[in-house]
Amino acid sequence: MARGKLRIYLGAAPGVGKTYAMLSEAHRRTERGTDCVVAVVEHHERPRTKVMLHGLEQVPRKEIRYRDSTFTEMDVDAVLARRPRVALVDELPHTNVPGCRNAKRWQDVDELLAAGIDVISTVNIQHLESLGDVVESITGVRQRETVPDEVVRRADQIELVDMSPQALRRRMAHGNIYQPDKVDAALSNYFRPGNLTALRELALLWVADRVDEYLQQYRSEHRVSKIWGSRERIVVGLSGGPEGRTLLRRAARLAEKGAGGEVLAVCVARSDGLTTTASPKELGVQRTLVEDLRGTWHQVVGDDVPAALLDFARGVNATQIVLGVSRRRSWQYLLRPGVGATVAQESGSDLDVHLVTHDDVGKGRGLPVARGARLGRSRVIWGWLVGVLGPVLLTWLLAGATPQIGLANDMLLFLSLTVAAALLGGLLPALASAVVGSLLLNWFFTPPVHTLTISDPANIVAIAIFVSVAASVASVVDLAARRTHQAARLRAESEILSFLAGNVLRGETSLEELLVRVRETFGMESVALLERTGETAPWTCAGSVGPGPAPNPEDADVDVPVGDHMALALRGRVLPAADRRVLAAFAAQAAVVLDRRRLQHEADRAKALAEGNRMRTALLAAVSHDLRTPLAGIKAAVSSLRSDDVEWSAQDRAELLEAIEEGADRLDHLVGNLLDMSRLHTGTVTPIIRETDLDEVVPMALGGVPEDSVHLDIPETLSMVHVDRGLMERAVANIVENAVKHSPPDVKVLVSASALADRVEVRVVDRGPGVPDEAKDRIFEPFQRYGDAPRGVGVGLGLAVARGFAEAIGGTLHAEDTPGGGLTMVLAVRTAPRRRPARPDLPAAATS
Repeated sequence: MARGKLRIYLGAAPGVGKTYAMLSEAHRRTERGTDCVVAVVEHHERPRTKVMLHGLEQVPRKEIRYRDSTFTEMDVDAVLARRPRVALVDELPHTNVPGCRNAKRWQDVDELLAAGIDVISTVNIQHLESLGDVVESITGVRQRETVPDEVVRRADQIELVDMSPQALRRRMAHGNIYQPDKVDAALSNYFRPGNLTALRELALLWVADRVDEYLQQYRSEHRVSKIWGSRERIVVGLSGGPEGRTLLRRAARLAEKGAGGEVLAVCVARSDGLTTTASPKELGVQRTLVEDLRGTWHQVVGDDVPAALLDFARGVNATQIVLGVSRRRSWQYLLRPGVGATVAQESGSDLDVHLVTHDDVGKGRGLPVARGARLGRSRVIWGWLVGVLGPVLLTWLLAGATPQIGLANDMLLFLSLTVAAALLGGLLPALASAVVGSLLLNWFFTPPVHTLTISDPANIVAIAIFVSVAASVASVVDLAARRTHQAARLRAESEILSFLAGNVLRGETSLEELLVRVRETFGMESVALLERTGETAPWTCAGSVGPGPAPNPEDADVDVPVGDHMALALRGRVLPAADRRVLAAFAAQAAVVLDRRRLQHEADRAKALAEGNRMRTALLAAVSHDLRTPLAGIKAAVSSLRSDDVEWSAQDRAELLEAIEEGADRLDHLVGNLLDMSRLHTGTVTPIIRETDLDEVVPMALGGVPEDSVHLDIPETLSMVHVDRGLMERAVANIVENAVKHSPPDVKVLVSASALADRVEVRVVDRGPGVPDEAKDRIFEPFQRYGDAPRGVGVGLGLAVARGFAEAIGGTLHAEDTPGGGLTMVLAVRTAPRRRPARPDLPAAATS
């Protein structure tokens, strides 16, 4: 049975029209004769959406009893029994009520697809699992209902339902999304223009990435090698030199000129892993710059740098390549053209190549040559050519084109060729040059000529000395080259390890970043850090990068044990023994990073537990004394009133009742502060921000203090503020109560307000004993009472709650000294944005 197809309507926010579009598609298919049913649609009492359900067959939902309430969910069995051609399933990330066969609705959909039923569903971008942290940072709301990205990626069709933030807010204001009593709160919180714009950008970028995947898949399936310039993709070739930063910034400017431009930085490494002329430190700096410029970093393996760059560019469907003008000196161009010239020549008509000048043009590479590299293939070939063909050419010149210069000079010229062959190709080409040169010297220049016999014993000695000197020189040159190779390799290893160890010890490298560095350094396909709890326990993956990581060390091409129960497994190729020393250091660092991450997690948990324990201890102390004191007073007054032994006068009864009322008010105030502190501590305070006049809020906050204890100075012309009225009132009330408590009885507390730039400051001034500078921050901590405040006047939560509420509404609260003595609390909040005059409604033709 063929698997059903999944079509998803993706939106940036609720209300953009996903469900409406899904129902419209259902009507179109029904009109064409397709068997289409509604498995579950959440219309949220939206009239336009409810109308679209008319004429569509609906499968009855299943009722589930949970916690004394009845809920309805999609009846998967009924849909499977009905077996339609297409089923409409709204809100794919929905969490089912406990008792259903599946925990999530997308799992229900997977069953329908497996049964061969096509499904049309809807998803908002904020419900994708990978974007949870990003959405929370934008909106301040953590989405509890999520769907794995892979579920949405596997959809056969993804259609974006788009709407501008302004149009969506108008739809919200007209009551087409939420009920009228929820509109103001929604517009002031989740549906702010900035939130909607950011979510819309996320949706557009996510869909664009999926389009890229489909395009790459199509090009691969149809073997399309020609570049399709659907969007500007700029590949930057980096060599690890200082000019790389200039190239990246130039490429970023080019990308900004085109819509959706993308920068891909590429560093080509040789196939033998560490053999690269790039400086690891400079590449680290350039990689950070790439991330700052919102580009992507790639490392490819290839001995032919121009070919590797062109293959990568065509593979990612790039439109431009940015390279730096070569740092080679002028005479080096006589040997071969530079990378830039080769890439430009072979790029073809569909790929533009930009050669960017920089300050290091023509100054030489300035980098250690072949860090850990053996002689390249081209140098070995040149060494054999010089060692074998060079003596033949020299013989022709000496025998026919030049006069006789003597056997000694001939030997020196042949010896120079041997040295050149050793410098280029190593020991074997040099030995070959010595053998060929000695034979040619004997045949053409040692009497009797054209024979291999030597008549003069002195010439025999000369030939023998020539061969021995040539072999010795070749050995010395080759030994020096090998020592240089070893020194360069050790230098490369030390630079990589010291740079990496510094980052790891400073805590700047995560486990994934470290594994990426291992993969790129050794040119592997995938790297995984595996661990297990015992000798017979199965291996589990603590972290991996690259496709197809090894599930256990036995399946890896290279594995390095770390202790008894951990191993670093690499796939891609077998590394030489010389690389395993560096790899072992990487493996040890990976274990350290993993341990540090777990220790940090445990430390965070311990810190949270310690903070919670401190709060509980302080709360118990408060409950044991501060709450029992007013209770004791209330109990004593009530017992006195109920006593039959004493005849209380009307005045005494009034005093006892007043004591009961005061005790109840104190209890109410203490419990209110405790509850407020609990809400702040658990992060459940959700402000509703709107434009408010301070002269309406501040007077309401003075109800808990005597009427003659405060002098109010709030100008009527003061700008409106952007706050939550309830939280603002509670914050001001706590501040004023604290000020009245510490002020002398005959001195009023001054509450004034003034505008300053884009904020309004409410200043509460008292003439009490004041607070020293070192204690000004401490008085805002929970359960802190400065000085000799007597027990029973509070639990030390008033100012902590006030600061928490101030920060919740986007304001600040701090303490200053009052000139002449005392303390001034400064509460600063944002002013409301000035509204532009409304534009008259224009006809569509006038605005198009």
